[in-house]
Amino acid sequence: MRRHTAHLTHDDAVLPWLGANFWSRTGGPLMWRDYDPEVVRQELAVLGDHGLTMTRSFFYWPDFHPEPHRIDEELCDRFRDFLDAHTERGMATVPTFIVGHMSGENWDPAWRGGRDLYEDVWMVGRQAWFVHQMTRRFKDHPAVTGWLISNEMPGYGRVYQVDPPSSDVVTAWAQAMCHAVRAAGGTQPVSLGDGAWGIEVTGRDNGFSLRDTAEYVDFVGPHVYRSDTDRVRQHYRAAFECELASVTGQPVVLEEFGLSTDTVSADAAAVYYRQTLHNSLLGGATGWIAWNNTDYDALWDRSPYDHHPFEMHFGITDAEGRPKPPLRELAAFAEVVTATDYARCHRADADAALVVPAFLERGYPYSRPADRPLIFSSLHQAYVAARAADLPVALTREADGLPGDAALYLLPATRQFTTRTRRELERRARAGATVYLSFCSGEHPGTRGPWFDGLDALFGVEHQLTYGVAEPVEDRELVLTFTADFGGIAAGETLRFPVAGNEDSRAYLPVEPRGARVLATDAHGRPALLEYAMGRGRTVLATYPIEHMAARTARVNPDETHRLYAALAEVAGASRPVTVDSPFVGADTVRHEDGRSFVWLVSQSGAEETVRPRAGAALRELGSGAPVDEVTLPPYGVRVLRLG
Repeated sequence: MRRHTAHLTHDDAVLPWLGANFWSRTGGPLMWRDYDPEVVRQELAVLGDHGLTMTRSFFYWPDFHPEPHRIDEELCDRFRDFLDAHTERGMATVPTFIVGHMSGENWDPAWRGGRDLYEDVWMVGRQAWFVHQMTRRFKDHPAVTGWLISNEMPGYGRVYQVDPPSSDVVTAWAQAMCHAVRAAGGTQPVSLGDGAWGIEVTGRDNGFSLRDTAEYVDFVGPHVYRSDTDRVRQHYRAAFECELASVTGQPVVLEEFGLSTDTVSADAAAVYYRQTLHNSLLGGATGWIAWNNTDYDALWDRSPYDHHPFEMHFGITDAEGRPKPPLRELAAFAEVVTATDYARCHRADADAALVVPAFLERGYPYSRPADRPLIFSSLHQAYVAARAADLPVALTREADGLPGDAALYLLPATRQFTTRTRRELERRARAGATVYLSFCSGEHPGTRGPWFDGLDALFGVEHQLTYGVAEPVEDRELVLTFTADFGGIAAGETLRFPVAGNEDSRAYLPVEPRGARVLATDAHGRPALLEYAMGRGRTVLATYPIEHMAARTARVNPDETHRLYAALAEVAGASRPVTVDSPFVGADTVRHEDGRSFVWLVSQSGAEETVRPRAGAALRELGSGAPVDEVTLPPYGVRVLRLG
């Protein structure tokens, strides 16, 4: 299975993009009114000295477009100087056009008059005119390396998605805006700046469909700020969203990520940046733009900072321009990107597939949007467990017919898939694959139980469900005792899992074996894990929603699902190119187009961890090439080595 690692190809001098979203400390969103060329150059110098190659910049819409048919030329002159400052530093920028939303507040041009940004034809025309005019002015400047149409348009066009526009309407709007860039002669990569918050990534329909707009954009740009109850899941959140955002096969740029140092400690800020940068690289991101370049202490009495004061301190430098821990992490990451020549690298292929149900992104008749958060969270937790097992996984979409061929298919806490998928999974098992599914009853009482056909025949069991009644898990902890050897798990060993979920989802599947072999039983002697031989392959059924229960549990990782996944990989013959003996350290590989391979070791432990990686070739230091047998990682540390 090919793992997505598409790269941008424009302007090699600043690729891959590694930078910051930029508002000068002289004015924040109002910087163009208070533009100070010298301060801007100082700010860019600090970023460039720490290895950053670019910024994302913003045409604050009310200022640059003060009247429907007029552009403020004085501000354009200031922006031109801003571009010149980038060229002087050997840096580049991605201008953003429709900037009416920023940092917790929406600002309209005075002439908008409440017109709808998507469906009012005159208003769409004014936006397209503005995009065209600004592109025409700056398209030939060497500092422009890309374009973004908006900043988080879902929160501006229809606030908080109370009345989201249809995908058809948004796609037509996106087409008009992107065509305005091209009609004006802009050849650089273009995207929407919407945050990739649409249905293919989050399961929430806000009108922005990555599939529908793919024809018009050149890359996808997730904005990732979600929080979690588990630190390890949090560290993998951006990576997982980048994986989901690769649905169209286009380059994925982590367009916004970051944190306010009002809300976390300095050490925690450094850890979050380190983890997000390296894990998202391993999740297929090929560009990174932090939010944001500086703090704004002097602007405390201006909006949005007067009512969102924590927004003053998202900077990677402080209000005096001094580096904060996140910038030092970006500098260290830049060194790794350079040392590995990452712009010419791709992720190693995977033998294991994590199946994304079509119900995440498709509104089938009478299916419930409420099912989608469960799908997202179970997949996210399974992704984390696979990382702990050192098992590379490729996401494969049911909506696309499960493209690619894998040795192992993982369907974590999966309640819903289509009849075609049911038959395709059986076909692949008979052809030699291992298909794993953990049962889930869902989080609401409507149509409890599996929403697919032929569970009994697929897994060699006879289920004992009662109509409309969930079989509750009453134990405080799920203990699986293995009755047979399975992969690296010996008969007699136990695995322990948290029990969580609501009254509908905290349920198990009672079954009687009908050809399946019981691998493990629960504390009551009931079948909990079963294997069914099918053709040249097999199916494996867990009768408990172990990934869903972990996803609903705080501070759970690494839970013992990683041992089950490692055993499944061994039985399926799915490759794990580099492994370590600690679930707190994840190992993964990246390959250069010249044949070299690199190994990432990423610790999820708050304590120092020492591991001896096992690989098919010797591990060596990146610089010196000295052999490495043992690696000691500091808390939440990262080490990158050369393989072979």
